[in-house]
Amino acid sequence: MSDKRRAEIEAKRSKLAELRKARADRQRAETERRQVEGAGPSTAARRDVDDLVNALVGASRGGFDTGDVTPSSSLPGTPPRQHTLLYSNSTLSPSGRVSRQSDVGSDRNSLGTTMVVSASSGTDHVVERTLTPRFLPDLIDVEQELFELPQRERVIYNKEVQTTAVETEVPSTLEEDIRQQIQRERDLDAERLAREKELEEESVQLEKEIEQEIRELTEEERASILTAPEFLDFVEQSSKIVQRALNDGYDYIRDYTIGTETNGDDSEGKRVKRICAFYDERCGKNRSITDVDWSPKYPELSVASYNKNPAALNEPDGIVAIWNLHLLERPEFVFHSQSDVLSVTFSPFHSNLVFGGTYSGQILLWDTRSKHLPVLKTPLSAAGHTHPVYAMQMVGTQNAHNLITSSTDGTVCSWLVDMLAQPQETLELIHAGHNKTGEVAITTLDFPDNETTTFWVGTEEGNVYQANRYDRAGAKAGLNQYDIYKGHSGPVMGLHFHPLIGPVDFSDLFLTASVDWTVKLWRAKSLAKPSTTAHAIAPIYSFDEADDYVYDVKWHPAHPAVFGTVDGSGKFDLWNLNTDTEVPVVSTNVGSGRAINKLQWDRKDGRRAALGGSDGKLYVYDIGDMALPREAEWTDLQKTLAGMVGGGQTNGVVDGDASRIIGGR
Repeated sequence: MSDKRRAEIEAKRSKLAELRKARADRQRAETERRQVEGAGPSTAARRDVDDLVNALVGASRGGFDTGDVTPSSSLPGTPPRQHTLLYSNSTLSPSGRVSRQSDVGSDRNSLGTTMVVSASSGTDHVVERTLTPRFLPDLIDVEQELFELPQRERVIYNKEVQTTAVETEVPSTLEEDIRQQIQRERDLDAERLAREKELEEESVQLEKEIEQEIRELTEEERASILTAPEFLDFVEQSSKIVQRALNDGYDYIRDYTIGTETNGDDSEGKRVKRICAFYDERCGKNRSITDVDWSPKYPELSVASYNKNPAALNEPDGIVAIWNLHLLERPEFVFHSQSDVLSVTFSPFHSNLVFGGTYSGQILLWDTRSKHLPVLKTPLSAAGHTHPVYAMQMVGTQNAHNLITSSTDGTVCSWLVDMLAQPQETLELIHAGHNKTGEVAITTLDFPDNETTTFWVGTEEGNVYQANRYDRAGAKAGLNQYDIYKGHSGPVMGLHFHPLIGPVDFSDLFLTASVDWTVKLWRAKSLAKPSTTAHAIAPIYSFDEADDYVYDVKWHPAHPAVFGTVDGSGKFDLWNLNTDTEVPVVSTNVGSGRAINKLQWDRKDGRRAALGGSDGKLYVYDIGDMALPREAEWTDLQKTLAGMVGGGQTNGVVDGDASRIIGGR
């Protein structure tokens, strides 16, 4: 209904504007017409008529006076009597002069008078021959020459003007035309005034109707509009666009003519630079970030999961926020959960889908095209997880992929993305050597590159195990309880395999981080030689630089020798094995010094690292050129690994096969 009313108001406004414009155009045209007529042909025609009448009347009077005076002045030796006699003789001449003079005299008095004067002026030479008719044509020619003497203007000398001037009916016709034109103008003025009055009344009526339509809203109507879902969606989307534009860090007044040496960067010399810190009071207050991830399609988007806010009972227990590097003040999307969200990941095959694992064991699926609540979720039943889900990973290809999740009760489930009602596969990881229970409490999980069936898990007991989703040659599905990667003395918080990049394959190397303040480098045992008895596998190397719990570790996605760690003291350490294996190349204190729980490199080129803090802030750091590997980095890493093994620092070489450790799988 409101759209229809708005359309009617707009139509009335446009009609009112057209009426006002038409009235202004008519007034302007009328003003121009009056100006043109004031100096136009109408006044000129009247002036010509007056001049013509005055000329005719004045010329007649001048001709009669000249008939009496001219003979005596122009012919001083001629008596007046002879002039009179000549005039009378000329008038009574039988040669036909009487008709010519009478014709001319009947047309104009001034012409007859001039003829008499001309006849008088020629008596000095033709006194004896006044009655001879052959000289009469000369008198007529002389009349034409002297015709112009009494005229005021010499313009009527040519014959065309004489012919036009003879028309005696012109003044009366012109006067009639002028009278009719004036009458027409009066009629047009009256019609125009009537039309303007009508338009004015219509304009007033339209204004009244618009004022009636545009009225002051009541408090109830205003509240209903402000709380309407359509209005809220509009404000949400439009304000995001405005804030993205305002957060653009580009310097629009930069002068490129100034040399770089005069405009140095303040962060010059700092190899790791903080880009931003995402925080929103609504979703981050009294909460900690439990997991982070980067969008596989949009490099500016990152996602963070949050645990419960114990001080806010009315807020959702779990929150997932998607942040945009171009929108710093608030998240791009916010999703809710009924339980703490402990793990989160973007779908690598569907950029608008986000998966989350909760403290209650549910697996949730959110869609950025939907609202805050999940579009799919797993049931709270024994068919799925009933314990906290701390690890999840998507494996497979675009057309065949599964979501692998693990919980602290040792259950590993495989889910189809579009069907979360029940898992496609369920695997119980049980170790018979445990004292009180056979369960393996899984805290972290990872698959090597190009591997979809075999994975490694970190546990609360500090050991790392290898497990299979299916039966394969020489190994059954489930936990491989004989090969134990033993080295940590506390729960394993992070596990990550080396990415399959570059000319040398190091994908069998993986790093683990633990609360025992250490990070350890391992080599996965070959799947072709599973052990049949209990066998402990030691790490290749141990990095003992940290002074607090090490919560996460990640290999760099582009540089083979670089990895990053975060710990409980708020440090972000960047390691380069080709530079130094004892200490990190860069150690950065993040935020206020509170613990950093998660680390994730961006998927594009690895220049940016997202760090999830226990203070509820998501930090984004840029490592600059350290993310760009040289061609010799892979061969240098081979030499570094050979030095680690040959130096005898640890007994991590398995079966004495050092060459396999150096060269990879």
